[in-house]
Amino acid sequence: MRLRHLILPLLAAPLLTACVNDGATYEIDNTREHVLSLIREQPLFWDSKVDLFLVVSRMPSCMRRHSLGTGSPVSKVEVYQVPSGAFIIKVGKRMFVTETQTCEGFAKLSEEPAEGMGELKGTFQVKKGELVFVKEESGEASATQ
Repeated sequence: MRLRHLILPLLAAPLLTACVNDGATYEIDNTREHVLSLIREQPLFWDSKVDLFLVVSRMPSCMRRHSLGTGSPVSKVEVYQVPSGAFIIKVGKRMFVTETQTCEGFAKLSEEPAEGMGELKGTFQVKKGELVFVKEESGEASATQ
C-alpha cells in the first residue's frame, strides 16, 4: 500500500515538467516600471502550442495583459517602436499594435503600416531552453564594432 503512494507521484512528475509557463521582459527605458513582458503558457503537456500574452506596463499608472493568440514553444516575437511611441508586436505573420500611455490601446493589424514598422527594439526568443529578450544592436554601435 505504501509503495503505491510513492509510485503514483513519480509517474506523474514527467507529465508536469513538460508544460511551459514562463516569461521574459523588455525594459523600455531601462527601468522595471516601464516594460513589455511576454508570457508563454502551455497548460497541457501534449499540446504542441503555447498561449502567448503581452503584458504592457508603465507603473504606477497602468498595467494590462493582452492575448497574442497561440504559437509554438520556440516562436520568436519581434518588438518594434514607431516614432509616436507605440509598439508593433510581430508574431510570425501576425502583427499587433499597443501603447504604454494608458496600456489599454491594443489592436490586431491586418497589414504592415504604410509608414513602416519603426525601429526594431529586439526579439523575445528561446535560448538554451529559456525565454529571453534579445535587444537589437543599434546601427551606430554595430557600425563601430
